[in-house]
Amino acid sequence: MADTQAANGEAPATTRARSTARASGTRRGTRKAPPWTPVLGRIPILDLAPQQPDDLWPAKAFDGEVVPFSATVFKEGHDVIDAAVVLTAPSGRVVRRPMVQVNPGLGRWTASVQVDEVGPWTWHVDAWLDDWGTWLHDAGIKIPAGIDVELMLEEGARLLERAAEDETRGADAPALFRDTAGALRDAATDPATRWSIVTEGRVADAIALAPIASLLTSGPTRTLRVERQRSGYGAWYEFFPRSEGAVRHDDGSWTSGTFRTAALRLPAIAEMGFDVVYIPPVNPIGRTNRKGPNNTLTAGPNDPGSPYGIGSEAGGHDAIHPDLGTEEDFAAFIEAAKRLNLEIALDIALQASPDHPWVQQHPEFFTTLADGSIAYAENPPKKYQDIYPLNFDNDPEGSYTEMRRVFQVWIDRGIRIFRIDNPHTKPLGFWERLIHDVNAAHPDVIFLAEAFTRPPMMRGLAKVGFQQSYTYYTWRNTKQDLTDYLVELSQETADYMRPNFFVNTHDILTPYLQFGGTAAYKIRAAIAATSVPTWGVYSGFELVENVARPGSEENIDNEKYEYRPRDWAKAAMLGTTLAPYLARLNGIRRNHPALGQLRNIHFHWTESDDVLAYSKHLDAEFTGTGSPDTIIVVANLDPHGARETVVHLDLTAIGRLPGSTFAVRDLVTGARWEWGSDDFVRLDPYAEPVHILAVEDR
Repeated sequence: MADTQAANGEAPATTRARSTARASGTRRGTRKAPPWTPVLGRIPILDLAPQQPDDLWPAKAFDGEVVPFSATVFKEGHDVIDAAVVLTAPSGRVVRRPMVQVNPGLGRWTASVQVDEVGPWTWHVDAWLDDWGTWLHDAGIKIPAGIDVELMLEEGARLLERAAEDETRGADAPALFRDTAGALRDAATDPATRWSIVTEGRVADAIALAPIASLLTSGPTRTLRVERQRSGYGAWYEFFPRSEGAVRHDDGSWTSGTFRTAALRLPAIAEMGFDVVYIPPVNPIGRTNRKGPNNTLTAGPNDPGSPYGIGSEAGGHDAIHPDLGTEEDFAAFIEAAKRLNLEIALDIALQASPDHPWVQQHPEFFTTLADGSIAYAENPPKKYQDIYPLNFDNDPEGSYTEMRRVFQVWIDRGIRIFRIDNPHTKPLGFWERLIHDVNAAHPDVIFLAEAFTRPPMMRGLAKVGFQQSYTYYTWRNTKQDLTDYLVELSQETADYMRPNFFVNTHDILTPYLQFGGTAAYKIRAAIAATSVPTWGVYSGFELVENVARPGSEENIDNEKYEYRPRDWAKAAMLGTTLAPYLARLNGIRRNHPALGQLRNIHFHWTESDDVLAYSKHLDAEFTGTGSPDTIIVVANLDPHGARETVVHLDLTAIGRLPGSTFAVRDLVTGARWEWGSDDFVRLDPYAEPVHILAVEDR
């Protein structure tokens, strides 16, 4: 086998060779079995990652993500083997990285690669027998012990002569290897001196660049779908355009906010450092069974209704509510956002009010009950009398064609991010087809699944194509719950499910926020912003709007059912807004690339059940600055009282040697301390309940 090795210690990509074998019968006279091709190559390469558990769809990553590639690689016997991951980018560029065996007993090999092109990447793992490494191991035992000394030195000389025939090595290598082979055979020189020639200096360095190997085996090829950065990294802010600029008159009537007045809110959102502005549906709203304030069953003449009760005589899912403006106004809103480097994410809710044009034009899109009525939406004990859910089984092709048309309308209007309401109430097959169809024509379109439902469905939505997913974060408040959940998201499902940690939504105001005060809002925002690459808030969070409708987990006077103009200027003047804190969090994220990764979170032990500690570390080769980036977060989870504890850091997880000390700077307060493996902290919720520490080089 030719020694065609790549420079820098990586095995070259080759076509996988598969041996054939013919099995003979076990009894005289039996017919021989037909030829067959083994699945495995000469060196087994198994358990590849990243890949989806069922390998039905490609694993996912985003532009700039550092992806760990791993495989189980082993061989019979005790020979030394080595491995490398080989990637082919969409442009055809080949990237090779040597792999490291992280747990020799289990044969697990890994290497991290930062993917930097959008599109489908293919990759495989190469493994090979390290003939020189095997010889070094055996000779290192036998020669000092005086066993088969000349034989071992002769074996080494032959390996060097073999390497000298490799034309891919440097111009000086052949002569060096031949001279060294001759020196190994020089019986006039004592064995220890001859042994030292190959373990020190130029020979060792030359072979390290290109090992002497055989039995090169390439594993199966996998695909990694790399999408644009915003699919996996960003800060989201939700608000209702109709509330911005809304005016209530003396007679109780309202003038709705419009896209033009909503655009006036965009600079403040950009100033807080957000990347994506998410708005609820902007379609006409039906009047039949329209919900009133606080989800009451009767709406008054001045109540705007829920934007999720879509459809009226003014149009359906492809129409714009007349109160918000015209198509030109919507285009101006999109353009205003672009000028501020903001993207607009539009909520699409595939359901209809009883007044939707589909009810008359396409009754087959709905479920008809025995009494001839159309079934409205229910999630017992909740009832949504203003909404008819769609039935995708009555006319699968017709309903798909219409839904695909609706998405194209908004894509043509400039939308590239869709927040999908309740996707778990539609067939997975529908989403698989639609997302792949849309992305084939528009690869930059992103779908976010708003699905607070059972894990199989949440994971299924991510598997079939949703680029992002809502999560259970809002209900994970204890140290153990947060640790377990973040380990799950960063390791178990990271190959296909990208979490978006919204701290609250227009539907969700948890007891933790209801009763925790400002400290609870800071704690939840800080953890969301630093533990995962994508997070978000719903408008009013910065004002600590924490009064719930009795018996529910949502705000009283919910904005879904009424106009909710806010006096932002007054809050800023009184200093009662968390806007500066949110801006600080987003600024920290932008300045520290370690926070832009999902898979690099590491938890550290603290002596208090109320104090959570974790780090995010990124090696220098991936930061773009030439220096590593390390953030340590220590959070007091109790918003009602101060906590003192000792944080025991695993220094190897943050790129430090055991026993070392280093400087840390609190990125919120600016305070500096000297830290090491065991560090005392005191966190007061009435001051700053969370340390966000940057590790600094002296």
